Amino acid sequence: MDAKLTLKLDKEVIERAKRFARQYNTSLSKLVERYFDQITRQNDDESELTEFTPLVRSLHGIASLPSEFNPEEAYFEYLLEKHSPNPKDGN
Repeated sequence: MDAKLTLKLDKEVIERAKRFARQYNTSLSKLVERYFDQITRQNDDESELTEFTPLVRSLHGIASLPSEFNPEEAYFEYLLEKHSPNPKDGN
């Protein structure tokens, strides 16, 4: 059963959400419904994290990155090195 919900949101957020909805050929109402459904849905007595294998769970938090680490920049540098005509390793 559908019910009406009124929300107060920042105008810029609303405009971005409208563009996003149009891009995916859906409505704002459906986007909000899916979001609420996703964040409130719980498996009976297990969270999504418990679906990882014991090995994967044991690795959680084992490594840390510097606070200034930028994954996009690191990936960009990796791609530059990978596709460079003169790789650093001499191959």
